Amino acid sequence: MQKSDGMNYAPQGKAKPVVKPGEFIFAVTALKHGHIYGMTNGLVEAGATLKYVYDDDPKLLEDYCRTYPQAIRAESLDQILADPDIRLVAAAAIPCDRAALGFKVMEAGKDYFTDKSPFTTLEQIEMARSKVKSTGQKYMVYFSERLHVESAVYAGQLIKDGVIGDVLQVMGMGPHRLNAPSRPQWFFQKEKYGGILCDIGSHQIEQYLFFSGSTDARVVRSQVANHNHPEYPEFEDFGEVMLVGDNGSSNYFRVDWFTPDGLGSWGDGRLFILGTKGYIELRKYINVGVDNRSDHVFYVTGEKEHYINVSGQVGYPFFGELILDCINRTEIAMTQEHAFKAAELCIMAQMAAEKIR
Repeated sequence: MQKSDGMNYAPQGKAKPVVKPGEFIFAVTALKHGHIYGMTNGLVEAGATLKYVYDDDPKLLEDYCRTYPQAIRAESLDQILADPDIRLVAAAAIPCDRAALGFKVMEAGKDYFTDKSPFTTLEQIEMARSKVKSTGQKYMVYFSERLHVESAVYAGQLIKDGVIGDVLQVMGMGPHRLNAPSRPQWFFQKEKYGGILCDIGSHQIEQYLFFSGSTDARVVRSQVANHNHPEYPEFEDFGEVMLVGDNGSSNYFRVDWFTPDGLGSWGDGRLFILGTKGYIELRKYINVGVDNRSDHVFYVTGEKEHYINVSGQVGYPFFGELILDCINRTEIAMTQEHAFKAAELCIMAQMAAEKIR
């Protein structure tokens, strides 16, 4: 697992198959973002069988096949889409291209699993809603900062069990290390990556909706800036947002590209969840100066203070639930509307954002 570089951060968990070998076959395409490795790991660990991989970049394809030698190199995307054995296609395309690719996959009768952010425009979301209705296929999203983080999974269990009561506010901080020389050109082009709130902000909004139980929210305030990267004029290195949910809860988050090189992780991701009976703090990837492990959970109830490190203890149930959802046509892992609403709100926040510098 590459802990210093968020673009290539690919968590690995214990194998917990929910299907037998060959029972759920998937393919991979569009290797433009390193998150495809985390997506593949999660599916394989849950028992899915990887059959094909395709990308038009030989270097990306070679790197992927070195990690997953079981993958057959397809001659084209059409070869994948024509194979009746393929149930799901996982992809990490350039963000502006993710919707069009998803529509092709769905029209071929297969479920689609894309890296976040799943869209860069509101028009794409409306088209996706229409495609879901017309094809009956799924358009699922890899919101890795909740789905592939054991402390976040554990926090969800605590909230579900009523440990901190009703959630009143979620406050998130999502700093990332830029590593600019390693980034592709599209990463700095606004039309292609969508802006900082559309990109890494999507994690924060999805988490808020999930932990608070909100099904909708309004953007109270959003702002973005390019504070320190004039060589990339379309790039935003800072953003912050305030939301109010339809259940009266609220959200504030900050995202940025200012993680210093001295930190032993790609970002000091933190989450604070305030409830009517207590609160939770997650130190997701590191406990600075104290413990280099990930997944630190602090919570306080009416009885006492608690601390637990859940690294390697909780697992990543989303992937097994997603596989079973695809087989049974259920929505246990994530509802389709939840995925779309999170994407919609981050685009709305991006569109409304004031440029503060």
